[in-house]
Amino acid sequence: MEIQLSVVIVNYNGLRFLKDCLDSLIDKLNTISYEIIILDNDSQDKSCLFIKENYPMINLIESKTNYGFGKGNNEAVKQAKGKYVLLFNNDTILLDKLEPIISLLENDKSIGVVGINMLNANQDYLPAAGNFPNFRNMFQFQKLLDLGIEFKKGKFSKDYYEVGWLAGSFLFLLKETYIKIKGFDEDYFMYVEDVDFCKKIADAGLKRIFMPNLSYIHFVGFNKKKNPMLVKGYKIYIKKHFKGIALIFIAIALSINSFVKNIKSRF
Repeated sequence: MEIQLSVVIVNYNGLRFLKDCLDSLIDKLNTISYEIIILDNDSQDKSCLFIKENYPMINLIESKTNYGFGKGNNEAVKQAKGKYVLLFNNDTILLDKLEPIISLLENDKSIGVVGINMLNANQDYLPAAGNFPNFRNMFQFQKLLDLGIEFKKGKFSKDYYEVGWLAGSFLFLLKETYIKIKGFDEDYFMYVEDVDFCKKIADAGLKRIFMPNLSYIHFVGFNKKKNPMLVKGYKIYIKKHFKGIALIFIAIALSINSFVKNIKSRF
């Protein structure tokens, strides 16, 4: 049978999440021909043993090196057989069937990637889309999420929205598109690689679409202790996507942002 969808998961010490994540995929994808590929980044928590013993049908790639998120996905997608690829975090639970995404992509060839509604462990709304970096939002990262009142409240009136970038915990796209943009930029180890990934899709002339009527739970998410890694990621991003005077000014904005965050972290 031809495989419609390849679900790609990069795992690092995610044993406590794997059962709920994988069971949700098996439940919600039962009407799609699919495969699950897990790239394990040298976990030390017996994740690989658990997968082998309980989910022998999964294509498990055991890396002896921690590739990080972007390179881990790139390595896994090399083995993907599906027409479509879903990049899915290990600390997630899929809540809905995904046929509406396939239908949307089949009917609109201008769409490069699709994301859906993200919820926390209490099933409260979490932002899963944002604006591309600019001078204004490099001063204050919260402005990256300023997509209007509906995105602020998590109350949506439309079936889908065109956005800048989508959270890397759920990215659904044609494998052909993944190959076209050459996947993730491996200069990023973790954080902001999803923003860069969507920027490459935008530069290819393709849309990034958010579908709020489909949802998944994401357990870990972001906290302020990870701010230094976020700043580091955006430093890489602006060097890649800005030049000349624009690069100088946006680098200054990011430096001020980083300085303020460092001061606040001491109090």
